[in-house]
Amino acid sequence: MRRSRLAGALLSVLALALTATGCGDGGSTSGSGSGPGDRTGARAATADRVEPLASVPAPRLPVTVDSADGRRVTVTSADRIVPLTGSLNEIVFTLGLGAKVVARDITATFEQAAKLPVVTRAHDVSAESVLSLKPTIVIADTSTGPAEAIGQIRDAGIPLVVVEPAKSLGDVGKRIDTVAAALGVKAAGTELKARTERRIAAVRADIPARESGARPRVAFLYLRGSASVYLLGGGDSGASSLLEAAGAVDAGKESGLRKDFTPITSEALAKAAPDAILVMTKGLASVGGTDGLVRIPGVAETPAGMDRRVVSVDDGVLLNYGPRTDRVLRSIVDQLYGDGN
Repeated sequence: MRRSRLAGALLSVLALALTATGCGDGGSTSGSGSGPGDRTGARAATADRVEPLASVPAPRLPVTVDSADGRRVTVTSADRIVPLTGSLNEIVFTLGLGAKVVARDITATFEQAAKLPVVTRAHDVSAESVLSLKPTIVIADTSTGPAEAIGQIRDAGIPLVVVEPAKSLGDVGKRIDTVAAALGVKAAGTELKARTERRIAAVRADIPARESGARPRVAFLYLRGSASVYLLGGGDSGASSLLEAAGAVDAGKESGLRKDFTPITSEALAKAAPDAILVMTKGLASVGGTDGLVRIPGVAETPAGMDRRVVSVDDGVLLNYGPRTDRVLRSIVDQLYGDGN
């Protein structure tokens, strides 16, 4: 199966980092070393809970749906749901079916899911753990693996639906619809999609105009200091759609980086010339906060490094492209334009 942008391209070098740093323990921090000039993590804490729909939907089953791996899957019960990624957990809970979820991925860090058993770590599924929970439906995406674990779950007779990962804001509604259809709650999916798209549009309409008229250049850096992983995001990192929706330029993409990530070099950063740097909160903490970030070769020489201009968003939601993406976008906008520039 095809790996997702972040997990697939980096899996071999980041598996240790994702596990050691808990790409999903429940907490979040913007790191140490902040000073008066820093603009980090202004709204990360608001992402700790999901907001379910007001009414709990009643699944209308059975349904037969298309799985992204080319199969047709019939679902007869949604009584015990196992979503195998954090973003899928988020969608199921927000649809109002959280009481039926019996497991989570390590990246499902929001409060309502925190006490559920973890059956997936860094896209590495424990088939035995999944099967021990007697699920009636398992939902995965094309980043979920290994293939042997997926096969073992299917061989046990469990309906397993694979959905395409969201790559941009334009995919949010489609992903919600797909999950809702698999669970027999299409109407709830339509409602949640409309709510999510409406909230994203409201944030975009509220982006302040800059006096200069120039769009800020923002570089997305993936950092795991404990594993010495320092990467600059390019056009396929997953962050471009968010940055462009926030009225910014993806500096890595605009500088010619077409793939997902490339190792950080002084030359690459100089070419990107970001006005601000976007990071995940745990990544920022892993390098010692803003003070540690500007010590990475090349960062201090960028306009962002000189101004200590850092935008930090919680690891568990930044690239999810789901029901909380409006909050992610709002956090980026508030931090990027909070000084009125």
